Amino acid sequence: MDKTKARKLRKNPTDAEHKLWSHIRLRQINGYKFRRQHTIGEYIVDFVCLEKKLIIEVDGGQHSENILYDANRSNWLEAQGFRVIRFWNNEVLVDIEVVKEVIADALGC
Repeated sequence: MDKTKARKLRKNPTDAEHKLWSHIRLRQINGYKFRRQHTIGEYIVDFVCLEKKLIIEVDGGQHSENILYDANRSNWLEAQGFRVIRFWNNEVLVDIEVVKEVIADALGC
């Protein structure tokens, strides 16, 4: 994937991505560093903790139409040793504390 596209995505986050980033950036969850809109292979992932090989995807309504693509993408990322967790936009926007707990659990905190 092209770094220009990743840079563009970083500059134009969705409301849910922006909110989640404000809660996980600067090592706010037990000191783990996250990157946003990071390229892994041919894919750009929403957020990744490289140290723990944890990918966080924040999905909007368009993902209900791309189920097969998302499944293939997740399978490839998992084959590379990553764990992928997904949240719907409304989960992030409405219940950020629960989302943070799930992320902390996935990190083994």
